[in-house]
Amino acid sequence: MGRYLGAKHKLCRREGIALCGSPTCPVHTRTNPPGQHGVRGRRRLSSYGQQLREKQKAKRIWGVLERQFKRYVRQADKAKGKTGEVLLQLLETRLDNILYRLGFAPTRPFARQLVSHGHVLVDEKKADIPSYNLRPGQTISFNDRSLKIPLVLESLSKTKKEKPPVWLEKKGPVGKVLRLPEREEIGEPVNEQLIVEFYSR
Repeated sequence: MGRYLGAKHKLCRREGIALCGSPTCPVHTRTNPPGQHGVRGRRRLSSYGQQLREKQKAKRIWGVLERQFKRYVRQADKAKGKTGEVLLQLLETRLDNILYRLGFAPTRPFARQLVSHGHVLVDEKKADIPSYNLRPGQTISFNDRSLKIPLVLESLSKTKKEKPPVWLEKKGPVGKVLRLPEREEIGEPVNEQLIVEFYSR
């Protein structure tokens, strides 16, 4: 299972947004890109450069590497509906992302770790594949041992009164997928059309 192990804040500065989700992310104070040439600021990008940046941004937001992201694009291209919207739905319905959206984990990387270590149940059965795509009607919960993890307990207490996205339902430590999200319900700053154009070159 591949994953990015480099400096996360460097990616935040490259994309110009707080991918890590931290309120203390350096991108809030250092707006220039990383590296010795970053102080020159952001140059005007060509159309290819804009498409590449959008693709890289989406990969880094959802924590997906190139090969798997390309599979998502091919899968979205074969499905009915708008390719870009289907692509975002595939990314949003990943098990690790839904765990994050429900507020059961403070970040997507931590949600991924919870899934990989076997702490999460889907329809009362152990699920340890972060990229597993949930379908409408499926439920997500924790096993008894996982509910004793301090960071999980802290996340549950913090988000007790917070409502999840409208396409999800949460009751205590149990969540449910009600339906697939609409494009306007996916709040990430991604231009999916540029991503589709990048792969159709």
